[in-house]
Amino acid sequence: MAKFTHIDEKGNALMVDVGHKQVTSRMALATGRIFMNDECYKAVKNGQVTKGDVLGTARIAAIMAAKKTSSLIPLCHNLLITKCTVDFLFHDETRAVEAQCRVYCEGKTGVEMEALTGTSVALLTVYDMCKAVDKRMVISEVHLEEKTGGKSGPFLFNEGGENRER
Repeated sequence: MAKFTHIDEKGNALMVDVGHKQVTSRMALATGRIFMNDECYKAVKNGQVTKGDVLGTARIAAIMAAKKTSSLIPLCHNLLITKCTVDFLFHDETRAVEAQCRVYCEGKTGVEMEALTGTSVALLTVYDMCKAVDKRMVISEVHLEEKTGGKSGPFLFNEGGENRER
């Protein structure tokens, strides 16, 4: 059975001690999607949302969120992020916009939470800017796609393991 590292033997919450770990180059990529109606999807894709540049604003929001992750997630370490990129893909067949947030650092712990937070806030920003057109948008499939660095080594979502149906 897996041991949870954020609780002590008495069940108290704690921040994991990473003092003994080696500094390594780390990267994490998280993705997620927001599904919307046809009118909204076309407006976002064509840059015609009246509130302004939806994806540009979502990109900045994602980077800001990745940088502030330790302020949002209670036991998350504060990391010096060296790079954060945010990309968007359009999926015409499902009227979904996919956000991809990739975060890098040189550190003693990984940047998975920063990438997941960045992706989530990017999608929330899209929702906020488009809710006047479609209040039924659905955010889903937010997950860690890939990570490198650290003691546990590389991870790819679609390699082995019991992954959820996508």
